[in-house]
Amino acid sequence: MAEGWNTDTGEAVYRSQDPIKNLKIRIHLQRITSTSVLLQQIQEPGAEHGKNLLPLVTLASSRATAASSGYRPDDEEEAVIGWQEKLFSQFEYDLYQNEAACQSPLDRQYHQEILKLEKAGGRKNLRIFTYTDYDRYTNLEEHCQAVTNSVQEVPTYLADRMANVRRRRQDRRPMDGGGLKMRLITWEPSEEFIKNNHVINTPVQTMYIMGDLGPYGKLGRREQECVLCTIKVDSNGVITIKPDITASKGPYRIEMDGEKRELWKYTIENASVAVRPEEQEREQHMYKDLYIRHKEYLNSLVGSDFEMPAPGTLRLLVNGELVSAQGYEYDNLYVHFFLELPKRWLSPAFQQLSGVTQTCTTKTLDKESVAYFSYPFTFEAFFTQEDESEGSLPQWPVLYFEVLSLDFWQRYRVEGYGSLILPATPGQHVLTAPTWRPIELGTRCELRRFFIGGSPELEDITYVRVPGTLQY
Repeated sequence: MAEGWNTDTGEAVYRSQDPIKNLKIRIHLQRITSTSVLLQQIQEPGAEHGKNLLPLVTLASSRATAASSGYRPDDEEEAVIGWQEKLFSQFEYDLYQNEAACQSPLDRQYHQEILKLEKAGGRKNLRIFTYTDYDRYTNLEEHCQAVTNSVQEVPTYLADRMANVRRRRQDRRPMDGGGLKMRLITWEPSEEFIKNNHVINTPVQTMYIMGDLGPYGKLGRREQECVLCTIKVDSNGVITIKPDITASKGPYRIEMDGEKRELWKYTIENASVAVRPEEQEREQHMYKDLYIRHKEYLNSLVGSDFEMPAPGTLRLLVNGELVSAQGYEYDNLYVHFFLELPKRWLSPAFQQLSGVTQTCTTKTLDKESVAYFSYPFTFEAFFTQEDESEGSLPQWPVLYFEVLSLDFWQRYRVEGYGSLILPATPGQHVLTAPTWRPIELGTRCELRRFFIGGSPELEDITYVRVPGTLQY
């Protein structure tokens, strides 16, 4: 029997496009004692411990045997539970019967529901009950979740802060004027604002399926409550179930503390009504038509004519990024760059062929000072070959850049010059370019560079390499 237990109690994640109200979960809970295990082995003719042993037979009726073994009706229970369906525990049933104990509107609503259950003959469930998204248990459980499996865990500063961030529904009511009025930037955020907005806030609903594993006749003790299954659903249709549906796997095991050390087992099944084949086919046709219409809409936006360059013209599109700069002497770096087009290359009139990055403070990485710019740029150029019989390859555009630094008084210093020939093959390329700068020898020049800024500069940056204006 012990070999068939399901020990994987981790959570499983599912995605569904159907309304969550259609979700049904079947829970089967059963007490396992030494007598009941022996009874099960007696009633199963195929349960043999050896090839030469004969199977035992039942000598009395099942009812008489169950009675003699101490079996009670509440030792086994099965319930089919819908999403956010409320099943009261014995503790809640006794508590909310007293109207004086009801403090909130939800408590008074539960009081009315329990009165209706009393008129209908009482609650049908005994041990299996639920806590919905609106119950106090859900709020406390989300606040007191442990981040490790250690019994002596001490919450860290981050864990304590994150415990106060509840990813729940947010009511966004429109203000007067017909639209949402909100500030894009909060210049002076309060502590509560920071606490609620420093993580991605995905609305999540939670539901707990519980089991009251107390002894017979003593149900309703909070210390005997045990979480059988936790279900979370977000607004994107992602369903998280912990533990997972048992399916073909064995049941889950719960061992209670105490002198008797009672053993329980339970299974989790998906009891949702399956879609009929004709409805599923109709839904697939509906989605197919929707996708076709959306595709036609996108095609109408793009157009049927693909923009082609003129005959004999080469079109060059560059989408690049200045990622980082490292190994320079001073901090607060920025880069000035421009693209030089050789002969027979043209660019559109609106195209800007130069740019300046933001000033970036360096950080130490492997004993090296690195400034991360992540500055994107885009270039577009055309090459036209006048003589089609000419077989020489065109000269390729060159990207020049100048690395500078700012001091405390906002004076700049040249840290290096560099150049890079754009790749002639299409695709993605990661390129590293070395830089250099002219220097003056002597301590006086270095002192002037440090205190008052300034350093020798190139009058024409294209002299970093062979300039395009050079005549041979």
